Amino acid sequence: MRAAATGLVLLACVGAASAQSTEHITVTGTRSRPVIDSFVQSFAAPARMTGKIARWEEGICPTALGLKPAFLKFVLQRVRAVAAQVGAPVNPDAACKPNLEIVFTTTPQALADGLKKDHEIYLGYADNAGQRAALAKVTHPIQAWYATQTKDLRGMAEVGNLKGGGVELQFVDPVVPNLIITMTMPHGHGRNVTCSRLGDGLHSSFHHVIIAANPDKLVDHEIGALADYISLLALTQLDSLDICQQLPSIVNLLAPGCARPAGALTENDLAYLRGLYHMGADRNVRVQKDEIAYQMEQSLKGSEP
Repeated sequence: MRAAATGLVLLACVGAASAQSTEHITVTGTRSRPVIDSFVQSFAAPARMTGKIARWEEGICPTALGLKPAFLKFVLQRVRAVAAQVGAPVNPDAACKPNLEIVFTTTPQALADGLKKDHEIYLGYADNAGQRAALAKVTHPIQAWYATQTKDLRGMAEVGNLKGGGVELQFVDPVVPNLIITMTMPHGHGRNVTCSRLGDGLHSSFHHVIIAANPDKLVDHEIGALADYISLLALTQLDSLDICQQLPSIVNLLAPGCARPAGALTENDLAYLRGLYHMGADRNVRVQKDEIAYQMEQSLKGSEP
């Protein structure tokens, strides 16, 4: 077994895997592979720690607050139903510990400020105070924060911004006899990987997701459309909420200057989610996007008239 340091991450190879514009434009007349590829590119936001696309691996356990109980029940049922429909794991235990929190509040910035002060890990990965402050800034009427975790080949998990216990390497100097050199990386991380460029054994998953929705800025929208929008954010981290998608998408509901969708998750949204939850989790991001696009293409062919 040979260890190789990459940045501040120590990778231990365990076996070898076999080779395997911001302009607002909406195109609705084609589902050609190039258009699907572009759709996937604009949707997917890779996790910072691995550069791969994160998804739920543990069953989602959603909770919601801030509206009348009947509305909250509707939203939670919709999130669970969409997750089951696309193949995302759902925790069936009614008493499960929530890992997906949906908060309807007219003061979302106060919520974000509280996270930054007391639970900054839930804001997502940040390298410095400036990035953390940017993450805590509320810029959309519905906004999500994703705490992700990295799992290695042996299933060892490491959450977001938590610093590792450090890594220390010792080796004998090849020139000076009996001289042992020690290299210490106090914030290093030890991980077991395959060392294959296609799939190295590392993958990202959601550890905790918080979604804030401001009712004061959503009065023009039906609860069904908002529940679908929230369901999408609950199941995938999007690259942007402000770009008009080339294929009809619920994302266009709140993106400025976009043609309004029908008010529900579209076939394209559902096809993307199915692809996401059937892709190879440890593949590099380029392969992951290709796999999602392929799955979308196959799924959408079945929905054509």
